[in-house]
Amino acid sequence: MEAKTKIALVTGGSRGLGKNMAISIAKKGIDVILTYNSNKQEAENTVAEIQALGQKAIAYQLDTSNIKSFDAFFKEASAHLEENTGSPKFDFLINNAGTALYAPFAETTEEQFDGVMNIHYKGVFFFTQKALPYLNDGGRIVNISSGLARFSYLGSSAYGSMKGAVEVLTRYLAKELGSRGIAANVVAPGAIETDFGGGHVRDDKEVNDQIASFTALGRVGLPGDIGGVVAFLCTDEAKWINGQRIEVSGGMSL
Repeated sequence: MEAKTKIALVTGGSRGLGKNMAISIAKKGIDVILTYNSNKQEAENTVAEIQALGQKAIAYQLDTSNIKSFDAFFKEASAHLEENTGSPKFDFLINNAGTALYAPFAETTEEQFDGVMNIHYKGVFFFTQKALPYLNDGGRIVNISSGLARFSYLGSSAYGSMKGAVEVLTRYLAKELGSRGIAANVVAPGAIETDFGGGHVRDDKEVNDQIASFTALGRVGLPGDIGGVVAFLCTDEAKWINGQRIEVSGGMSL
């Protein structure tokens, strides 16, 4: 009997790091559901790239800061899965969606704080909670954090501390979901050249050079440095990794 194709749900999977994760996961023979916030065309392009690899893919619009929308999202996505696979469930949850906030601690407003909190912590907490009935036993959760939860960089106090909260949450998920055989881990990228934060790292040569100077491997990261690690955590080879933080930063600020 042919083994059933596994399915991954990647939030923010239409561009940047999320796109690379989604495509890297598809290269492992895994089908992909991805979400996007606003750029439908980018999402459809990513779906087409995954389909060209021979895997199934579909994209849904989702604002991961809008907790009230999660029930409707899972109802729609699970109905699609039921119709196309015979089961409403999937195997891997990648909590990747996010936005940047560069603001000095003394000047961070409550509105800025709440905006980042809703996406990077509250959204992750409740999206994962809502996903549990649809996540197969023996599945995996991969939460995307940041090197900024380990080292401090000016202007990232809110963002970095919320990523720290996600890292603690991940250990609790690993503990509480272990009885279902579900492993939960963190991948923490360092600075990456993408359009994240308005292309801050990619487009500002001074910032880029500065980061490269305190990275052991001597350059800023690229999206392709990250996706393969997330995909690896969705394979059988990674089944005994649980409750861990894997920083993928080329050795920043060692």
